[in-house]
This record gives sequence, C-alpha cells and structure tokens, in this order.
Amino acid sequence: MKIVMIYDQIQAGAGIKDDHMVPLGLNKGVVGPAIMMEPYLKRVNGNVLACLYSGDGYYKENKEEVSRKLCAMVTKLQADIVICGPCFDYKGYAQMAAEVAADINAKTDARAFAAMAEECEEVIAAYKDKVRIVKMPKKGAPGLNQALEGMCELAYAMAKREDEDALAKKYCY
Repeated sequence: MKIVMIYDQIQAGAGIKDDHMVPLGLNKGVVGPAIMMEPYLKRVNGNVLACLYSGDGYYKENKEEVSRKLCAMVTKLQADIVICGPCFDYKGYAQMAAEVAADINAKTDARAFAAMAEECEEVIAAYKDKVRIVKMPKKGAPGLNQALEGMCELAYAMAKREDEDALAKKYCY
C-alpha cells in the first residue's frame, strides 16, 4: 500500500507554530509523525512514499493552487492512500487537512482521510460527512499510539475496500 502524508509546517519539521507562510514542499520518505507510525504501517504493508507539506497560512491564501499541486503530486506518486494529518488540535492545519482530503477524493484515484482532535470541532462538524476523520488526542494528550494504529488500520481497509465502514465507526467521528 503506497501512502502519501500531508502535513503542515510543524509536522513536516519545516517551521514552528508561528511560521504559517511556509510554501508547499516535499520530503521523500518518512518524516514527522510517520516515524511513530512505522510499526503499525509494517503490520498493514504500508509504505510512505513522501510527506508533502504546506504552512496552513500559505494554504489559506493559495487554496486552489496548493490543492491542485497536491492532487497532481499524489497522482504522480501513484498513491493508494493519502493521510492528511495527524493535525492534533491545530485548527488551521485541521481545516487544510479536511479540505485537501476532500479534494483528493474528488480529483484523484487515491483515497484520503484526515485525523484531528475533538478541539477542532468546527472543522469536524463541517467535514465529517464529506471525508473520514480519525479521532485523535490533542498535542501531548494520551492516546496517540491508539490513534496512529487506527489511522493505519483505516488506511489498509480503505485501500482494500474491506471492513472500511466498521473501522470508521470504531475510529472516526
């Protein structure tokens, strides 16, 4: 299963919380939270091809361009699954993740979902019926490993198109 991760500047290691205007970029291979996901990815034969990223402010000011380029990169990489997150409780990143996941599902052959904490309630309410959103803790809260495992299990189910609804009930909002 070929996976692309979509991060904000923080998760990609390209900037800090206040560096909202980091332009679109790419890290080949595994960086950020994908490193913590590796044991769970191995169980489902998942391989992270690349981690794409954009500052949430840069995305907000250039939505069409960033989304178009992310969709093009996902298509070029021939990803099966795109994981937009984990966003934790970063609301700007959560908004970007939900919108980009919806665009990827609509415009590419890949299947995408987002992952965020309940503190992102406005984004969850607006998008939970449009895109799968995996429940996860806010930054520093317990439950991260279970959320990462759930993300990997859902990714596998979505790629295989098996048990997807059952796992979504277990792990998603």
